[in-house]
Amino acid sequence: MKLRRPARLGRGFNLFWFGQTVSTVGDRVTVFVVPTLMIFVLHASAFQVGIVAMAQYLGIPLLGPIAGVLVDRWDKRWTMLACDLLRLVAVAVIPLAYWLDLLSTPLLFGCVAVVSGATIFFTVGYLVAVPAVVEEEHLVRAYSRLEGSRSVSEVSGPTIAAALYSALGVAALLVDAASYLVSALCFRSMPSWGRQTGVTGSVWQRLTAGFRLNWSDPVLRRVVVAAVTLNCGGPVFVTVLPVLAYRGLGVSVAVFGAAMSVAAVGALLGAVVAPKIAERLGTGRTMAWGLLLHCLVGLGVLAAPTLPSGPVIAVTMGCYGFFMSCINVCSAPARQSRMSAENQGVMHAAYRTVTWGVIPLAALVGGLVVTLLTPSLGVLDAARTAMAGGTLLAAFSFLPALGIQPRLDAAEREKAQAAGDGPTAGTEPALADSAP
Repeated sequence: MKLRRPARLGRGFNLFWFGQTVSTVGDRVTVFVVPTLMIFVLHASAFQVGIVAMAQYLGIPLLGPIAGVLVDRWDKRWTMLACDLLRLVAVAVIPLAYWLDLLSTPLLFGCVAVVSGATIFFTVGYLVAVPAVVEEEHLVRAYSRLEGSRSVSEVSGPTIAAALYSALGVAALLVDAASYLVSALCFRSMPSWGRQTGVTGSVWQRLTAGFRLNWSDPVLRRVVVAAVTLNCGGPVFVTVLPVLAYRGLGVSVAVFGAAMSVAAVGALLGAVVAPKIAERLGTGRTMAWGLLLHCLVGLGVLAAPTLPSGPVIAVTMGCYGFFMSCINVCSAPARQSRMSAENQGVMHAAYRTVTWGVIPLAALVGGLVVTLLTPSLGVLDAARTAMAGGTLLAAFSFLPALGIQPRLDAAEREKAQAAGDGPTAGTEPALADSAP
């Protein structure tokens, strides 16, 4: 039996892939270290942890819409390089402030908010970069490799972060700062791509076009509704998890880091097998069932402390990550198939503004609910209640996602028919299917 060789995606993608792999490992260090610093160094409350978690996504509703318009008008490769350098500075400020005895919750909020703002512009370019350097038929495999790298970072990141924090303390954040430099150098070395697309229309017209395109297309509309529902509940779970682990279950930094690394093996496995599942079930159907199962397996965390806390967190988050990878691998190709190249930037920016714009509020609510319930329930039951409620709310994202696959199938049939007929072969997919 002859083995099928993996698709070659080109030097440009390989540089992009390497830079993002290094950067995402560094990101896991910051994601792990910042709440750890708040809990053990600043002795922050669950509400304060929620506020800083909110800052991580605050730039999305504030900058998301305009980011798509501006990135379409800029050279995207240089924009992403500049965003990496800005994030490098923002992360490096945190250990510097600690050494100068200036570290505080407001300063952490500010640094995380700056990283969030730069990430908004970076992500718009990121979602345009992949189809710019990879042929359309290889997009799912390209996203699978990127998702695999993200999962590898989640496997190694928490363990690395815990070890670095134990050895270096706050200086561990310099690893993330250095990873942004590596990413920037990779962008500098890539062949030219992503120049401004020559779009027409005023800033306001382009700003509103992204929202209109997401809502008028039946596939994009369902993806948006599903993602908003997911992000109303999911961030509650993620924000409260460190509070549950450290304060509710008494888990040490080392055990929590090891549990999260073991858990991320599931996410890596999901990234590897998602293309095969999508080939068999379809991207829309894989995404829909991934959403439901991703949410329901989160309830497994309620088994602690009846069962050993470390293994419970590891197994629960492993399953959680597996299905999240399935969602991520399928979401972007499904959306990109519905939009022409000149509208990719505003479409992605509007999508992230709407779907991620609810995350800051959800993160804040998670911390607030735990703070309000702790006096009567205790921190353990307060955290468990908040996480279960957020998970069940997010599970309703399955319902709108059920309608995605039939419409993708219909669009493929229309595309095949148009290609056979000739005259309508150039019809833009986003405008081809307007049925509600």
